[in-house]
This record gives sequence, structure tokens and C-alpha cells, in this order.
Amino acid sequence: MDDEQRRQDDWAKDRKNRLPTFTEVLSRRTRPPVDLFMFYLFLQREGAEDILDFWLDVQQHENLCRAYFKDVRKSGRTIREDWPEYWDYARRRGSIYGTVVGLNPHTGTKRSTASTGDMLTEQDRQNLAATGDEKAARSPSPRVRSVSPGGVTAVGTTEPPRSTTPFSLSGRTPTLFKRASRAPTIIPRSQAITRQDLIASAERIYYRYLSPAGNTPGSAENHEIYLPPALRIHSFPLSSTHEPKSQNEIALMAQIPDMFHAQKEYCYRAMEQDAFPRFLRAKAFGNLTPVSALVRLIAGLVILWVGLAVGFSLIFLDVQPKSKRFFLFIPYTLAILFLISHQYELDPVLVFLGQSESTPFRTLSIREPYVKKLLLGRAIWVSVLVAACSVALTMIFWAVPGHRL
Repeated sequence: MDDEQRRQDDWAKDRKNRLPTFTEVLSRRTRPPVDLFMFYLFLQREGAEDILDFWLDVQQHENLCRAYFKDVRKSGRTIREDWPEYWDYARRRGSIYGTVVGLNPHTGTKRSTASTGDMLTEQDRQNLAATGDEKAARSPSPRVRSVSPGGVTAVGTTEPPRSTTPFSLSGRTPTLFKRASRAPTIIPRSQAITRQDLIASAERIYYRYLSPAGNTPGSAENHEIYLPPALRIHSFPLSSTHEPKSQNEIALMAQIPDMFHAQKEYCYRAMEQDAFPRFLRAKAFGNLTPVSALVRLIAGLVILWVGLAVGFSLIFLDVQPKSKRFFLFIPYTLAILFLISHQYELDPVLVFLGQSESTPFRTLSIREPYVKKLLLGRAIWVSVLVAACSVALTMIFWAVPGHRL
């Protein structure tokens, strides 16, 4: 635990004067309010957490494949001897597991083995594995369609329409009716990992995220993610209930370890370029959730209405002494504080207390150093703005001469 704390402190010092990168967030190097948990909650509010679930599940699938390859090599056998079909496939097409399976990275494979996983250290992969423990129960496998020689079928004529962007999926269940999170599945290590385990992992991912027919039976939730046509997989030709027997199935099984890597890379880039900048704007420059900001807007308008009503009453009833009007400072300050907090999505009182909202009206401590510095600066500016507006409004109502109607 002390070693982990020291690592976190070292990473925090490295980010003393900058915001974290997306890779650092995914590998759990960051602290609240810009950590992976907060990013998941941010996507969940937008109804787009499935794209992060998919990325984490594929990361877990790849970790499972790496564990299988390492188990084979520890047994004294080579991948070429244990799984010749995959060895041949990886030698011809390239593989992200090149160093694990013993392929020479300089032999000139047909595709690059660079990936987001290559950006991470071994400790990062362990952190991602801890975060990416997959979802609970596996959906029953529906009957697969006929497979083309390339392993992918043509799109069926009855396939429902798909979304056009990763973050604008239609047919999602409103966030208020969704579970807070889905606990991932931990890889069982009581026995050696088999190829059937790899098939079961890939099958679970396909029917959960890539197949329109893979929605949970009897549920309105839709976990299918958007992928461009070139990356869509229209059929999963294998089943975890029986071992591949035909030559075609054995050849297709060789694609299982690398099956979702291109889709995972697309999701990574989509989150990095679209959702992650909005997440940083929301959490590094503000500390309120949209619901909390909306409540402050409503409260601010109501209090302002009350303050104005009392102020005009004091003027037109010519209440004496005139100094009583200074008490208007209280409702005006509260009203302007709530209104400006809504505008900036930042509550300076919470910032001064070192708190940031995770869900509406639930807070956690701000522990990321640079984010704390940014929020403190903005909180001071908001406080000055609130004080100036409150004083100005109070002085205006104090200076107006009374006139009894």
C-alpha cells in the first residue's frame, strides 16, 4: 500500500503544472476529480458509458490472451507448437502480442503492432486489469448466421438502423433508470486458461456490444456501441459451448486474440478526442454536476425574486430607518452566488472546502494538485464577482429614495 501511495505521489508531482492525459486516466494514475471513476460517471450522465465498458472489457480480453500465452511458454512449449494456426496467422498478419508469443517484431509483419497497450507500463496494465474486471453474467448465445470465407458475414437485410457517432446512440435507457455501474468479471486463475476461455471472453464481448441481437432479454437497455462500417463485425462464428472442429472454425479461432483490437483503438481515439476534453472542462474547471447546477439556477431565481420583492416593498412603503435595506445584502448574495455558480458550474464554497461533486449533492475531496490550483483560482474570481454584484445591487436599493404609495 505504501509503494502504491508513493507511485501515486510521484505521478502527481509529474503533473504539477499540467492536466492529466487520457492514458493516465485509464491507467488509474490520476486522482479525483479527474480519475477513472469520475470519467465513468461523466460518460454515464451522457448515456455513453458503454463505449468505456467496451474498451475495458477488450483490455481484459487481451490481458486474458496474454496470460494464456505466458502460461504456454511457462509450460516449456512454444506458441508455434501449442497453437500453430495462431502462430501462422500472427506471422502473416501481425499481432499485438508479438513479444509475448515470441515473434520477432522486425520480421516485417503486414500490420503494426503498436497500440494503446504499448503506451502503458506493466504496472499500468495491472491497473487497467483491476478496473476492467468484466460484467457479470454472460448472455446466452443466439444462433449465428452463415459465415463468409473471410470470417465475417454480410449485413442482414433486417438489421436495425445504427447510430452515426459513438456518443449519440439512440434508444438508450435514461440515466436515472440505469444501474450506477456494472461490476466487471474477474479472471478465474484456479486453473490454467484454455482456448475455450478465450472464445467465451470474445463471445461475451461480441453479443454484449457489437450484435444488435445481443441485448439482454427482457431489458430495454441497449449496449451496442457505434462503429464505422469498416470495423463492424456482423457475426461471431464460434461458440463457447463446444470446441471448434472443422478446419474453418479452427482457422477462425486464430483470430480471437486480435479480434477486437481495431475496434478498441477506434473507441480509444473517439473517447480521447470527443468525451475526454469535455470531461476535463467539466471537472478541471468546475465542480458541479448538471443537476446540481440546475437546482442552483432555480434556487437563485426564486431567492432573487424574493429579494427584489422585499426591496421594492421597503422603497414604496418608505420603511424607516433606511439602514434596514442593508439586510437585502443577504438574499442578493445568495441569489447571485447560486446564479453565477450555475453559469460557471462551480461552487466557490465547495472549492474552498476542497470538495467536488461526483453525483448530484455527493462530493469527494479534490486531490489532483493542478486541478486544485485551477479550481481555487476560478473560485476566487467567482467570489469577487459575487461580492461585487451583491454590493452593487444592495447599494442601488439603499440609494433609491423612499416614496410611500
